[in-house]
Amino acid sequence: MRVLPVGDGALLVEVASGEEAQALHAELLRRRAEGTLAVREIVPAARTVLLDGLADPARLAGELTASAVPAAPPRAGAVVELPVRYDGPDLAEVAAHWGVPVPEVARIHSATEFTVAFCGFAPGFGYLTGLPARYDVPRRATPRTAVPAGAVGLAGPYTGVYPRSSPGGWQLIGTTDAVLWDHARVPAALLSPGTRVRFVPVAVS
Repeated sequence: MRVLPVGDGALLVEVASGEEAQALHAELLRRRAEGTLAVREIVPAARTVLLDGLADPARLAGELTASAVPAAPPRAGAVVELPVRYDGPDLAEVAAHWGVPVPEVARIHSATEFTVAFCGFAPGFGYLTGLPARYDVPRRATPRTAVPAGAVGLAGPYTGVYPRSSPGGWQLIGTTDAVLWDHARVPAALLSPGTRVRFVPVAVS
């Protein structure tokens, strides 16, 4: 673990893996909830966690570097189910990369329980983990200039759903009508770090 100061009241904690980042994020949230950690924002990323709004960042940095990252607690909370049509233009390419028939992609993907590791790229976009490493896929060699809202894609170890139309290089395997970001909703984002997610196949019309 490496702890770096960020300005006067923040720390960036670097860890060795995404799993450690998720476990650390969960532990810091637990400490804030029980009142033993005073911090305004706790923001996870791929292998870092940012803590902002600390009164004494140097003291916390010493505490963190002197302790090991605890194991992640059992997943809690309701599972968000996202209906998905497995009709993406890269479905056959993903199947070939996995070495399975095309229908197996939908079966494997929908049988997995995912966790939102962190959010970024666009409002409402969650980076979901859960697939075994053997199902990692590379990004497309040439990104698309426009990926439609609701597209379900894979890149490296992550699954993601595009909340709005934007350029993107992920391998697209399906489509959902779920609204990932809605300003009129509280909270606006359907997915947040730690959320459990399942994709539920629906018939392609």
